[in-house]
Amino acid sequence: MKKAKVGVIMGSSSDADIMRAATAVLEKFGVDHEFAVVSAHRSPEWMFDYAKTADKRGIKIIIAGAGGAAHLPGMMAALTTVPVIGVPIKSSNSIDGWDSLLSIVQMPNDIPVATVAVNGAHNAGMLAVEMLGISDKNLKEQLQKQKKENQNKVRLQNEDLNKKRKAKV
Repeated sequence: MKKAKVGVIMGSSSDADIMRAATAVLEKFGVDHEFAVVSAHRSPEWMFDYAKTADKRGIKIIIAGAGGAAHLPGMMAALTTVPVIGVPIKSSNSIDGWDSLLSIVQMPNDIPVATVAVNGAHNAGMLAVEMLGISDKNLKEQLQKQKKENQNKVRLQNEDLNKKRKAKV
């Protein structure tokens, strides 16, 4: 069994539906990952152990999603040298996701957390793949292919728009 390269973690299983968008991206690019609940508030010892052992376990990047007070990404960043990507989650106890976003993005000096949009787990997955692509030629090639596909989608959308515009004239 391969070691996971990315740890996708969340503060509660209620965050799983949002965080699955990150795992879908990782799966699309063939990146090994793990998926777990690691609560900063309800299981601090488990959180501490997860962060302290991540590097030894082969984790290269941690994607941490949290709602409400959203301490999980910052605590991960404080405890490990593994880069952390924070996903603020609009949860039942958050203030439209703003509290989570601000909790994650407003980190003190020397404790960086790369932060994506509220519920932006898809882009967190993409950022993780891009980070891994720095030293993985196969991932870099897949990312280049993805960029070309995105450009082609825009070209096709413009062709479709122009056809519809001309049809109305």
